[in-house]
This record gives sequence, C-alpha cells and structure tokens, in this order.
Amino acid sequence: MKTQCGFPQHRKSFCYSLATAFFLAAAVFASCNGIAQVIPPPGLVIGSANTATADPPVPRPHTTPCVVQLFSAVAFANFSPKSFSFVPPAACPGPWAKVVLNADFSIQAGRQFDRTAEIWIGGVNVYFGTTSEPSRAVARSWHIERDLTDYSALFTGSQNGRVDLGNLVNSTFTSTLFGTAELQFYPVQHRHRVPQTADMVLPLASDPTGGTAFLSTTNSTLAKTFNLPTNVERAFLDVVAQSQAADEFWYTCVPDDVANELQSCGATGFRETEVTIDGQPAGVAPVYPWIYTGGIDPLLWRPIPGVQTLNFVPYRVDLTPFAGLLSNGQPHQIAVSVFNASNGFSTTATLLLFEDHEWKVVTGEVTRNTLGAKPTPVVVEKLTNTNGNITGSVTVSSSRRFSVAGFVLTSHGRVETEVKHTIKFKNRQDFNITNTVFVQNIAQRTNISSETITGDGEEQNVSFQRFRWPLNLDFSFITNPDGTSAQTTAIRQQYLSEQAARGEDGEESFSVISNTATPSDTLLFDAHFNITGSQGQQSAQKFFSNNSTGGCFSRSITAAKGLLTAITDGAGCEDRDDDHAHDRDNGH
Repeated sequence: MKTQCGFPQHRKSFCYSLATAFFLAAAVFASCNGIAQVIPPPGLVIGSANTATADPPVPRPHTTPCVVQLFSAVAFANFSPKSFSFVPPAACPGPWAKVVLNADFSIQAGRQFDRTAEIWIGGVNVYFGTTSEPSRAVARSWHIERDLTDYSALFTGSQNGRVDLGNLVNSTFTSTLFGTAELQFYPVQHRHRVPQTADMVLPLASDPTGGTAFLSTTNSTLAKTFNLPTNVERAFLDVVAQSQAADEFWYTCVPDDVANELQSCGATGFRETEVTIDGQPAGVAPVYPWIYTGGIDPLLWRPIPGVQTLNFVPYRVDLTPFAGLLSNGQPHQIAVSVFNASNGFSTTATLLLFEDHEWKVVTGEVTRNTLGAKPTPVVVEKLTNTNGNITGSVTVSSSRRFSVAGFVLTSHGRVETEVKHTIKFKNRQDFNITNTVFVQNIAQRTNISSETITGDGEEQNVSFQRFRWPLNLDFSFITNPDGTSAQTTAIRQQYLSEQAARGEDGEESFSVISNTATPSDTLLFDAHFNITGSQGQQSAQKFFSNNSTGGCFSRSITAAKGLLTAITDGAGCEDRDDDHAHDRDNGH
C-alpha cells in the first residue's frame, strides 16, 4: 500500500514523505525478534497504546443467538488465502432477526505494513478493511462487527469460505497477524416482524470463492454475467472500491500537466465508481477517502485509526428501476469501473435481489434514465511559478444530477420506482513550494443526496438519503538552515449520513450517523533524513448515531503521544433518553 516516488531530497514532497514514511518510522520502531509476545485484548483502556475506536457495536435483539465459528486464531504470515467451511446453525434455522459478523484481529509487536483484510462466504464479500500497524514495543488488537442481516439468504446453505489477509514475514517485516471470526444468528422474537431481506445474494468477485478485481484504469472493469430469476421486484448493488498502489492517496493527486512540478500523482484528485447493466449506465458509487494506518505519518493513527479504516462500509446503489429488465429471462452483465483510476482500485460488489413471492414471472421496463456514461469533471489551475517557487491552487470538481425510473407488473399490481440523485464533488489543493518548503493543503467535499419514490400511483413509499464526506488535510515539510527538517500533518476526516423514510401507512423513520477523526503530528528529522522524534502527536474520534427506534449512541475518545487519554459516552443522547422515559411514564 505504499506509493513509490523519486523526488530530489531538497524537495521532500508530500509524495516523497508518503513513500518513505514507513521506512523512516522503522528506524525508530525497530523490530523485537525473540521477545515473548503478549497481545492485549481489544477494548478501550485509558493510558493504553492499543488500537482504539469509538465505533458502536451492531444493535442486537434480545434473543439468544446461535453462533457459528468461521475460523479461530489463524496466523497470517504469507499471501495464501485461508479456507474455512460454513454450515448453517441447526438450532436456529431462520428466518433471523439479525445476523452479525464478529471478528477479532491482532498483530505482534515489531515491524509491519498495514495490510488489507477480506472475508468471503460463497464468493460474497462479508468483510473488507485494513489492519493496524504495530510498533517495536506495542502489539495491537481490534474488534470489528458488520450487520449481515440483508445477506441472510447467503447463510441458508453450506458454503465454502476464505480469508484474504496477505502478509509478508521475514527478518525485516517481523510481525504476524492473527484472526478469529464468527457469525451470530439471532432468532426472531415472539410477535416481532421478520425483517425483509434479499432472496438472492450474488457476488461480483474475481473467482467463485471470492477475491477482488484490481481496476488499474478508467477502462478496467469488474464484470459478471448473470442468469437471474424472472420475478425480480427490487435490486441493489453493494460496492467497495479500495484505493491501492499509486491510487492509495488519490485525493492528493493533481492534473497530469502539473503533476511533475507539484511533485504529486496525476489524474486529478477525483475518482468515482460507475455501475453499468449490459453496458448502459445504471448507477454511481462515490469513493470514500479512506486513510490506512501507515498513511502519510504512522504516528497519526496511534492508537486511533481513521474513519472506517479497519472496517469499510459498502456504498449501496439502488438498481430497482431495472428490475423489469433484469427479469426478462435474458442474461445480463453487471459491471463496475472506477473513473480516473490510475493503478488502481481493489474492487468487489454484491448484488441483492428481492423477488415476487406470488408470481414466478414479472414484466416491466426502464422508463427514464438521464445518467450519462461518464462524469465530466472541471479542472481549474491557478498556479504561479517564479524561478521554481510555486504558489497557488488546483481545483477539480464534478456535479451530477440524474434520475432513473422504471416499473414492474407484479402480483400486487404495477409498482413504479424513481431514483433521483445529486452528487457534488470538489477537491481544492493549495500549494507553496520552494527549495526549503513544501506545503500542500487539501479541502475535499463529497455531497450525495438521493430520493427514492416507489408505489402504485396511489400509495407511495418515499425515502431520502444524504451523505457528506468532508476531508481536510494540511501537510507541510520545512527544511531548516542546518539541514534538519520537520513534517507536520493535520487531518479532519468525516463520514456523515442522514436517512429518512415514509411508508404507505404514513409511518416515518429516520437515522443519522456522524463519524469524525482529527489526528495531527509533527515528525522531526536530522540532516540525514533520519527520524529523531515527534512533537504534538494527538488524535480524537467522535461517533454519534441516532434513529427513530431510540437507538442513540455517542462516544468520543482522545489520545496523545500514542496513548488513549479520555473516553466520553452519551453526549447528545440525554435528551433522547429523557423523551423515551417520558413516553414510558405516560404508557406509550
């Protein structure tokens, strides 16, 4: 996951620092061969250097789950996939109120890159994330969860599974990773509704057992042709496109014509995932700017990693307007590509189909599709070059507004669906570059809003969804007259989600999520570019969520000098709790 650059040392640019950060850190955090390893359990402990997140657990019902072990204490010290078998829980035959993936990972103290981790069942991706980097004296562990209830159909039969967590262990890279995972199946409580889940869960993967496809250019695709059932009512595609290699820091990239003078990667700071059906545009999945624990400066992420770094959230694309087309009995190709990919993106997707349970055949068609084949980003360059000293800004922006509509003739009448999208993206980078100064300040905004209207013309379901993914990244590298230097980085990374829905019966629901990470650090170097220490290392994460069922969660954590310093729970949930207590007191 490391970008390789080759710029002169007198201009230790952002990209240069990214390429060398791990090896520089390794000079300080040398390996500890031969030392007995004690890996702490996951959890939040004040004063601990162990990996810490403010992420909430998946909400569970009050029933007792059946637990199926997928794998236990598996060591990852090479690049071979690790296989396992899944068998449905006999004591909990389903349907299930909730299906939850629990996984625990750890890494020995020593020296190691951040690595990509994936879990596949029946070829379907059920987990995608990256790992924490260790340090010389600190082994790390962490816990992840994912709600897989929508994927319940995948778990009704026995399946082959595999774990991909490639890791190199030798005399230089000394730390082995370990992992354990299980699925929890929660029975439905008496007199509670069975959740509506997909009838079919189908993978877009590199082979039948799973695996991502590496998309190196705009024209690269992950494509699969399906023979689908002829009674599809609704369809969705969960997409993950993870930036890798030269695209790992895509949000720092600039237009090709100024990439050399700005000492940066090319293809601009804009990437976007496109979805097609039979070659026709069908949807868009904006790319989230994940930053991994070795990214830019490893100390930024100790002990608190970036937003979703350990556990990516897929982007769900609504393909329901195409349900009639997908049900016509013909084979259909669904494909995913990444616009502006420049080597490249590790990509997978999962197709979820909801069927008409009364009719074996439905008919329908797409009635409107205003989505263009490709985005048309606008680039503005305002740079001044005076005797090799460069100041100014580079901006890339994209604005897309489109709607897709279609209908299906079902056992319960004609069902029409219209999906309206507005996606606005802007990445502005301000530069100040001299022989002794490299400053690159990035302000990126991704704003997504959608409205989905489904109904028979008289009664309608309406849902709204809005995402905002702000990223601010300020980077400077200053060389002093004596040859020493300092690299300072400050980041504010956010994931904001708001959803609201109104059903045919007038029942309303909502959910909100806010996840923010704010690390900063200054690395100090001697005249030979060896790390001599750091100053001002601190980080924080704030996670808040709330929904119409009363499920409010709030947690803030802070850290300094690599140690957890504070945990604050419940802020912002007090009023919500009081409201529910008032309802209970009044018999509601």
